[in-house]
Amino acid sequence: MQPTVKPKNPNFSSGPCSKRPGYKVADLQLDTLGRSHRSALGKKALGLACSESARILGLPEGYRVAVVAGSDTGAMEMAMWSLLGPRGVDVLAWESFGSGWVTDIVKQLKLPNVNKLEAAYGDISDFSKVNFDHDVVFTWNGTTSGVKVPNGDWIPADRAGLAICDATSAVFAMELPWDKLDVITYSWQKVLGGEGAHGMLILSPRAVQRLESYTPPWPLPKLFRMTSGGKLTEGLFKGDTINTPSMLCVSDYLDALAWVERIGGVPATIARSEANLKVLSDFVAANDWISFLAKDPATRSNTSVCLTLKLGDEQVKKVVKLLEAEGVAYDIGAYKDAPAGIRIWCGATVESSDLQALMPWLSWAYQQVST
Repeated sequence: MQPTVKPKNPNFSSGPCSKRPGYKVADLQLDTLGRSHRSALGKKALGLACSESARILGLPEGYRVAVVAGSDTGAMEMAMWSLLGPRGVDVLAWESFGSGWVTDIVKQLKLPNVNKLEAAYGDISDFSKVNFDHDVVFTWNGTTSGVKVPNGDWIPADRAGLAICDATSAVFAMELPWDKLDVITYSWQKVLGGEGAHGMLILSPRAVQRLESYTPPWPLPKLFRMTSGGKLTEGLFKGDTINTPSMLCVSDYLDALAWVERIGGVPATIARSEANLKVLSDFVAANDWISFLAKDPATRSNTSVCLTLKLGDEQVKKVVKLLEAEGVAYDIGAYKDAPAGIRIWCGATVESSDLQALMPWLSWAYQQVST
C-alpha cells in the first residue's frame, strides 16, 4: 500500500544540499548587503568565515583558510595550478570528480611524471601503491560513487610530497587527519547546506612553503594567484578575497557555522551524518532488491550515499520520478556519469526522521515499477 507519512523535508540533493533544520532567511545577519566586501564590515564577515572555520574544525596551528571563487572546483584548480610541478604526481580516482583531476593534471597541466591510480565505481584506489615522494591528489569522499577514504593511516607523517585533498563532501561529516593533509578544499553547499559558487581552501605550512619556493612554468590567472614577490598573500587568508564574493552567501555560511557550534560542534555533525547512514544501512540489510554501490562497508560514504536497485536503467529513472511526483524525495537520481541508481544525501543538515519516512516510499516505488 502507498505510505501515508511523508518526509517533512523532501530535499535529499547532493548539492546544493538541504538547509539546516529550522533555517530561515530572515534569521541571517544582513548588514553586509549592499556594502563593499572590502569595507571594514565586509572584511570582518569574510575574516570570520576563515577564522571560525579554522576554530570549529580544530585545524592545527599554522594552517590557513581562505574563501576563493568557483566552489570546491575552483579551490582545487587553484591549488593544483599553483603547487604542482616540482615533483611527480600520484593522482587517485574512483569516480567522476577524481577523474576530472586526472584530466587536469595529464591533459591540461601536461605534467610529465604522473602515476594514475584509478578504480571502478564502487571500488577505491590501492593505497599501497601510492608514492609519497610524489605529490598526491585525491578526493576524500567520492561524491558520485558514495565511496570514501576510510582513514588516514595510509598517509605517512614524514611524506616528502604534498597531500592535496578534495574533501568537499567530507568536511564537517567525517573525521579528517588534518596533520596528514597539506591542501584541503570544500564548498559551503555540501555538509553545511550553504550556497554555491564559493570554495574554501585550507593550506598547511608545508603547502605555504611550496608556494613561496616554487614558481610554476605556466601562466597563472589572477584568480589563482596566492603569492606576490615570492611571499604568500596573507590577506587572502584573513578575508581579503581575490574577487567579489556574495555577502549574502557569506552570511548564510556564518549562520551554518553558528548552527554547528550550537548543536555540539563537528562531533555532532559527524554523528548526525552517521545516524542518517544507519537508517539506509538498516533498510538495505532488510531488502535484497537494493544495495550500496560501495562494495566495502568501510568505504561507504555517510554523506553521498549511492545505491543500486535490481531494476533496469529506465525503471530506476521511473522510481526517481515517482518519488518526486509524490513530493517525498527530490533530486535523488544517480550522477550522470555514475552507474544507474539513486543517490540520497545523508549529510548533517538532513534529519534521520525524514529518511525513516522516505524508506517505505522507496519500497512502494520499487514495487510500482517492478511489477
